[in-house]
Amino acid sequence: MANERRPFRRRGPKEFEDVVVSINRVSKTVKGGRRMRFAALVVVGDKKGRVGFGMGKAAEVPDAIKKATEAATKSVFRVNLVEDNRTVPHAAVGVHGASQVFLAPAAPGTGVIAGGAVRSILELAGVSDVLSKVIGSRTPVNVVYATLDALKSMRTVEEVAKIREKKVAEIR
Repeated sequence: MANERRPFRRRGPKEFEDVVVSINRVSKTVKGGRRMRFAALVVVGDKKGRVGFGMGKAAEVPDAIKKATEAATKSVFRVNLVEDNRTVPHAAVGVHGASQVFLAPAAPGTGVIAGGAVRSILELAGVSDVLSKVIGSRTPVNVVYATLDALKSMRTVEEVAKIREKKVAEIR
């Protein structure tokens, strides 16, 4: 009876997809030489309007990615999308440090006009048509923060109407 194995437990489908945006090798100079560590930046999303990001540091790359993924799943938030989760409600600029990210709604069929970190965030959020431009510093960490800042600042017409205590028709 000591050799009995527990039955294999199947995992359900993953709640979030993840993308590794960047991996940095960080070195610390000590008496005996250089100590290498790795910092990973990971973005997670469900392609239905929820997205988050995290950073993790460790001596090995897989451990750093694992830590970053865990941090990203804890920081997930909902993105306001319009027209059947197709595009963003209005143009917005997100700022973090020297990075600025401009996001604007696009016509159906345009696609995700974005590069690098911005593209991975928007695709994981489920946006299918959007225009974007990174202005200033293109450091991946700051671009991710700026993109999330722009997405968090988005408000739908319904939200604005509720805040102002008016009807949607009056706002439009």
